Amino acid sequence: MQEKNISRFDFEQCQKCNICSTVCPMAEVNPLYPGPKMAGPDEERFRLKDPEFFDMALKYCLNCKRCEVACPSGVKVADLIAEAKMKHRGARHIVRDWTLANTDLVGSLATPFAPLVNGVLSNRTVASVMDGALGVDKRRTFPAYTQQRFVNWFRREAPSQEGFKRYVSYFHGCYVNYNYPELGHDFVTLMNACGVGVRLLDGEKCCGTALIANGFRAQARGQAKGNITAMRAALDSGSEAILTSSSSCTYTMRSDYPLLLGVESAPVRDALMLATRYLYEKVEAGEIKLVFRPGFRSHLAYHTACHMQRLGWQIFSIGLLKMIPGLTLEVLPQQCCGIAGTFGFKKENYAYSQRIGSKLFDSIRNARVAAVTTDCETCKWQIEMSTGLKVRNPLSVLLMALDLDATAAANK
Repeated sequence: MQEKNISRFDFEQCQKCNICSTVCPMAEVNPLYPGPKMAGPDEERFRLKDPEFFDMALKYCLNCKRCEVACPSGVKVADLIAEAKMKHRGARHIVRDWTLANTDLVGSLATPFAPLVNGVLSNRTVASVMDGALGVDKRRTFPAYTQQRFVNWFRREAPSQEGFKRYVSYFHGCYVNYNYPELGHDFVTLMNACGVGVRLLDGEKCCGTALIANGFRAQARGQAKGNITAMRAALDSGSEAILTSSSSCTYTMRSDYPLLLGVESAPVRDALMLATRYLYEKVEAGEIKLVFRPGFRSHLAYHTACHMQRLGWQIFSIGLLKMIPGLTLEVLPQQCCGIAGTFGFKKENYAYSQRIGSKLFDSIRNARVAAVTTDCETCKWQIEMSTGLKVRNPLSVLLMALDLDATAAANK
């Protein structure tokens, strides 16, 4: 019996039900975007006949993956669109896109001069120049850079990590390294209290999410190969798992590497996970014990980031947070924040970005919470800029609620 010729995106299975378009946040606010069904499976049939066929409306795709979550036939709609965008990109701001996508290079250049860089990026005159010359919207708030990178801080902590009987390797990502090392500190402190040592990957590079989104496929592929090699070496040397604190980094490395970049992640995929999943499963299995401070009180809203929803792992972060006595947790309806990585920084996209996020911002305000928690760093930037509320990673919330000494004693 002859096997069907099925593409790796399974677009042949599209039933034209258009459910994907009903959940697309861009189609809801932008009449120029035809929706994921037309931009993905329908137009792919044209592209197969004429490789140069390309609809400029594809640039509006957020790659939020909501269409893939909704598709009853398992069509990888967003990945199909991402592939088309990388192959057939039209006119673009090459300097802007290259700068936004090269987070490692820009971060390494910015951190030694962090106070100066942060001051310049927040200056209104500079913002207006960037708006006109580069196409970076002047209303967008940039995340601040740190003077002390996470990897430099960790070098001093590394010797103390070798005293643990078990350990994991941490893929910290660009955000933790260059912008918010406090999350990395929280991760190490939390894991140590749970009786687990931490090591870093040898030669970690940016996961490549921004490179893929901006069309720099060859560079993203090179970095992906390096990351997979580093992860395999870490597992071979005894790491229990490769843990992350970013839902987008996790999804990209587990799923986008093989499908969009041709870099196989299967050898590390089962061991590569968000730290919240690892902790939840270990606690449920009785391998890790958490002891909470009796006086802890907080009222937070949990936002399920789009790539987190695609992973289907929000249950682990929510479940872990619900273990905390004294925490009132409002789980928000799953709504896209609109920033979509570098998408919301671009002048031509800013208005769409904010309109898409407006429903989420209203939900957060109506919840009347003290702060928000989410597993995505770019969602954090968007929510903080648009609501004025502090946003924390679930790992940091968990750490705030723990009695560290009692937890460490329980896990000896």
